[in-house]
Amino acid sequence: MSSIYDISVETADGSTKQLSEYKGKVLLIVNVASKCGFTPQYAGLEQLHQAWKDRGLVILGFPCNDFGGQEPGTTEEIQQFCRMNYGVTFEVMGKVEILGDNKHPLYKLLTQQSAPPGDVKWNFEKFLINRDGTVAARFSSKVAPQDGELIQAIERLI
Repeated sequence: MSSIYDISVETADGSTKQLSEYKGKVLLIVNVASKCGFTPQYAGLEQLHQAWKDRGLVILGFPCNDFGGQEPGTTEEIQQFCRMNYGVTFEVMGKVEILGDNKHPLYKLLTQQSAPPGDVKWNFEKFLINRDGTVAARFSSKVAPQDGELIQAIERLI
C-alpha cells in the first residue's frame, strides 16, 4: 500500500469510505479523543473547517482510545459529544487503533511517510496531506489548530 488513496476507512455510520474520494483535496487528519487535555482543540478544528472547507481543506477526525483510555465511548456517543460540546460538522470517522499490532492501515502509512516518521505520540496529533495524497507536514498535539505554523502550512497547500 503506497498511497493514502488505496486505503478505506469506516465512517461514523459504519459504512466504508475510500480515501480516493478526497483526491485533489488537502486533508488534515487528526486522531481525536473526548477525555483529553487537548479535547478543546475540537473547537479550533471546527473553526478551520468553516474557514477553509470551500477552498479545498477536508478535516478528518479519527477517534482513538490508545492513549490513556481517553476515548472510551461508542461511535454514537463520540458523535453526540462532538456535536453537542463543540458543534463539530467536519467528518469524525469510526474509532481506530493507531498503535500496536492492530494499527489501522492509514496510520501505518502516515507514520511511515511523515517527517519525522514514527508512532503517534498522543491524541490530537495532526497530519497534513497534500492534494496529491502525500504527507506534507506533521504536527504534535501541542500545535493548536490556530497556530501560525499550521495555518501557514495549510495556506501553502491551498
